Amino acid sequence: MNLFKKCAVTIALTLSALSIAQSQAAEVNIYSAREENLIKPILDRFSEQTGITVNLITAGADELTTRMELEGANTPADLLLTVDVGRLHRAKEMGLLQPVSSSVLEQRIPAKYRDSEGYWFAASLRSRVIVYDHSRVSPDQLSTYEDLADPKWRGKICIRSSSNIYNQSLTASMVAHHGVEETEQWARGLVANMARAPQGGDRDQIAAVAIGQCELAVVNTYYLAGMLNATSEAQREQAEQVSVFWPNQQDRGAHINISGAGLSRYAPNKEAAIQLMEFLVSDEAQAWYAEANNEYPVRDDVPVSDTLAAWGTFKADDLALDQLGIHNAEGVRLMDRAGWR
Repeated sequence: MNLFKKCAVTIALTLSALSIAQSQAAEVNIYSAREENLIKPILDRFSEQTGITVNLITAGADELTTRMELEGANTPADLLLTVDVGRLHRAKEMGLLQPVSSSVLEQRIPAKYRDSEGYWFAASLRSRVIVYDHSRVSPDQLSTYEDLADPKWRGKICIRSSSNIYNQSLTASMVAHHGVEETEQWARGLVANMARAPQGGDRDQIAAVAIGQCELAVVNTYYLAGMLNATSEAQREQAEQVSVFWPNQQDRGAHINISGAGLSRYAPNKEAAIQLMEFLVSDEAQAWYAEANNEYPVRDDVPVSDTLAAWGTFKADDLALDQLGIHNAEGVRLMDRAGWR
């Protein structure tokens, strides 16, 4: 072998070794506000298929965004993964995210479920619905979110506090549709109809309906689905005592929110992070969200779980989800004025 060929072979082997080393060293650092058991299994599948290591740090959404802000350009975070578009919009406004241009994400995720400038993208959907005690309430008594302020429900409604981002986003959606003044009147009526001071999480609201503390509750769908499929017999029994009602089916549709991801402004592993974002809307990942987490896929071509299918199809509010972040602050202020604690 002449000198030229020896050099060519040496260079090729060196480049190959470097490529393998880079592949083996590839990683993605995720700051996640989702519980580990609700996301880690699908992240493990991503690692198995790509060889990219996923490092997961879980904490509260506000804690994670504060941490990213303090870390600045030195943050190790590549992705912020969280629930509720309000959190993602807040991270965008804080300058913690950067836009992503991906034909995969744009083709697979409907425009209303991603930021118009590419700062965040939905991975799964959930609806905030009314659940009711089917032994005491008939579905023909129910109609809309607005109707929850009607005095006929005085002392009959359980709901989480105004500090809960899910309720903030629901209120923000009302502001987007009706304006601040009308939404504040609605919030005052809702507060007057509460069976007890807001306390606990969504599962606690379902349990309160089951034991007779209230007749209605406002909860995210996947909490009820989780209780129906729980290993705890007590949770299953509580969940079986309530039914789902889809509000506003004769007008704008039921409120929708997301779990989603945004690329960190200073992501040290940008390409691998975008690859993971794209994986989260793959056939496999979307099916996993549906079956394992009982969340609605962001893609229409992926079937829902049997539990969700049993609740039937529904009309979803087609409000662009960035409106939930835009109106969050005024929503929170009016909730405070209405006495929603």
